[in-house]
Amino acid sequence: MPAMFSRLAVAAAVALIGNTALADPKNPPTECTLATAPFQIRVAYAGDKGMAISWNTKTRLANPTVHFGKNQNLNRDAQSDISTTYPTSSTYNNHVVLTNLEADTTYYYRPDCATQTYTFTASRKAGDDTPFSFAMIGDMGTFGPDGLSTTVGKGGAHPLNPGDLTTIQSLAALKSKYDFIWHIGDIAYADAWLKEEKAGYVKPLNLSDQGAEYDKILNEFYDQVEELSSTKPYMVGPGNHEANCDNGSDLSICLPGQLNFTGYRHHWNMPAASSGGLENFWYSFDHGMVHFVMFNTETDFPNAPDEPGGSGAENAGPFAPSGAQLAWLKKDLAAVDRKKTPWVVAAGHRPWYVSNKVCLECQAAFEPILIANGVDLVLHGHQHFYERHAAIANFTTQEITADPIAPWYIVNGAAGHYDGLDAPATPYVKTSREVIVAYGWSLFTVHNHTHLSTSFISSSNNTVLDTATLIKSRRCDDTPGKGN
Repeated sequence: MPAMFSRLAVAAAVALIGNTALADPKNPPTECTLATAPFQIRVAYAGDKGMAISWNTKTRLANPTVHFGKNQNLNRDAQSDISTTYPTSSTYNNHVVLTNLEADTTYYYRPDCATQTYTFTASRKAGDDTPFSFAMIGDMGTFGPDGLSTTVGKGGAHPLNPGDLTTIQSLAALKSKYDFIWHIGDIAYADAWLKEEKAGYVKPLNLSDQGAEYDKILNEFYDQVEELSSTKPYMVGPGNHEANCDNGSDLSICLPGQLNFTGYRHHWNMPAASSGGLENFWYSFDHGMVHFVMFNTETDFPNAPDEPGGSGAENAGPFAPSGAQLAWLKKDLAAVDRKKTPWVVAAGHRPWYVSNKVCLECQAAFEPILIANGVDLVLHGHQHFYERHAAIANFTTQEITADPIAPWYIVNGAAGHYDGLDAPATPYVKTSREVIVAYGWSLFTVHNHTHLSTSFISSSNNTVLDTATLIKSRRCDDTPGKGN
């Protein structure tokens, strides 16, 4: 099956056949056809003054170009030569980085051959004390007949109720409430294609077509999320469901383009280059009062679950020399200027404090670094429910309203996908403070240097199901882990 265009992309392409988009005089202009029409448009922060603009086309572009500006005249252009694909992909991924942007400023932009002009707001300058919010989701797949819907296949559970909003629809309805979205692993769930076929949920394909079903689900997800990703920076991290076509099962059926995080590596463009990180696997960025850090719980640390021989049986990676990720994380956190960004928020897909299966190898690798560097908040997904914990260091809890030294932990893998929700193990772990089994997402608000709050939003109707506030007493010396 071919990948699906969004209706908007098809309409734009048809309207532009035979036209030519403006481009740098040094490079040939892009001839606008169905094959060069942009779709699956997405933006992501790219350093202090940058924004990565990415989109897909049905053919390779010689010089992907974005026209942009502070008004709809779009008086600036940016180009690159990055237009990549991989075996089994029906599209090309195009990436351009806009530079020298003014902080917290709205820009208009249009990729070559698009008929619609989009907007984004540049990142807040590090040290900007203005309150802001961000959205966090984990474990979100396609919605509709190839994913989570009001029906399930044989053995399935937790369908949507008639009239329920999906998490994408909920995020879209409240888009004015947050600056960006952080999707902390497990993106699209294209690797559920075989499970869905075996359950009678979707019509089976011939074995020779199996790669097309995986690609189809990926493209459906990217089409669906474009409503969000084209205007709000959509930051991502790796999860186990990006690793291959059958999530730790029979990898022999996976075609070369559907192994080793291939699609994930091509589709996104995270700020690794500006932060010394690696591709879309680990990176950091500043936004206002917060230093954000994404780390990789899947590969590139001792006994990593997705590496060959690991517990996840994904046979993926490693992607860097031994010890590179942990060395980078230590260096990145040690360099944080707490006078500019008093808050440090870190995220990795697999949790080690949760009322379900834990990742002890992740805890051994990452927790000592997070504690030593005074990280304030740690976010996880992977388990398909919401669980808010106390602040924790080596299983010892501190209450979040009492100026904790330890990081505060929140697990939220409840955005929704074909597999539904998980049942947390009972009794809940002693670090747990609230558990909710419902589809939803988290809204975090950074109020000032001392107060950071969270709300768990029910995707079905946008109601708030849980709230909590972390209170820190900042000291003048800004020393991490000492009242900071």
